[in-house]
Amino acid sequence: MVCLGNICRSPLAEGILASKLPKDKFTVDSAGTGHWHIGHQPDKRSLETALRNGLDISHQRGRQFSAADFDAFDYIYVMDNSNYADVIALAQTDEHRAKVRLILDEMFPGENVDVPDPYYGMQNGFDMVYRMLDETCDIVAKRLMEKHP
Repeated sequence: MVCLGNICRSPLAEGILASKLPKDKFTVDSAGTGHWHIGHQPDKRSLETALRNGLDISHQRGRQFSAADFDAFDYIYVMDNSNYADVIALAQTDEHRAKVRLILDEMFPGENVDVPDPYYGMQNGFDMVYRMLDETCDIVAKRLMEKHP
């Protein structure tokens, strides 16, 4: 799961998807394309939103996406078109590029819909993002379980 700073959207997406998959079969992680929040906990509004929905993401720490992630992960879900461009720019092979997907394409195939960044908004933006990601992660989890039973 990749967003810009790895403190709002991608930590929520990581926590949500991880809660829907068996931990012994899947590893879910998140990163940001930027370096500003390396080592930091998710934004307190993301932490609060996750807790209100029964998830504790306080153990997560921000990290920056790197080219090594292409080899470490089978699927790379990005939150918006800008993140997509940044991640694709690091891809060295067609195999790497094929791993990168806009997360909302799982719900709206081919529509290139962005998960809005709630950072500069109010709490209700985090709640809306949570609902979007929760619904999309239901689809992602189902597909992953079908491909990797």
